[in-house]
Amino acid sequence: MSSKPRPRYTPTEYLAMERQAEHRSEYLGGEIFAMGGASERHNLIVTNTVRELSLQLKGRPCKTYASDLRVKVSPTGLYTYPDIVVVCGKALFDDEEMDTLLNPTVLIEVLSRSTEGYDRGEKFGHYRKLESLAEYVLIAQEKVHVERYARQPEGQWLLSETDNAQDTVPMPSIQCHLALSEVYDKVEFGS
Repeated sequence: MSSKPRPRYTPTEYLAMERQAEHRSEYLGGEIFAMGGASERHNLIVTNTVRELSLQLKGRPCKTYASDLRVKVSPTGLYTYPDIVVVCGKALFDDEEMDTLLNPTVLIEVLSRSTEGYDRGEKFGHYRKLESLAEYVLIAQEKVHVERYARQPEGQWLLSETDNAQDTVPMPSIQCHLALSEVYDKVEFGS
């Protein structure tokens, strides 16, 4: 028995289909991957984090975007939708549609059981190729836990993490901080 080969698409074909689609998909190497829905916890964490960053960035030349802004990792060809994107300075887009960002400063992903390994591993490998990226933050939704990766001058990435709800995570690349008590506001753990 032979399996049917998956169709292959060019980036142009992917973007044309994605701009008409009801549900978001990622793209890499000619393949399109459907993205799943998000839980209540996931949505609360994204909303809380966007609110906190947006308030701190008010009046400054940085913008915060949630979930629906596509990011292209030009060196690897990945098109993806990070949970939260911050860009400082002029946002650069792939084309005149202005829906595919090229130069994020900070990327934030809220971890789920199904994406945690990918977000930490292969996806972060792609993200590290973005010259503009200064910080990558992973926020757990099953418990209080935040990991922050910061690009160092020599190109290495430095990890800091906390699981203390009273802690604040500094984000020096955008001169902000994330208070975990705010990130996890109204988030209920358990079953």
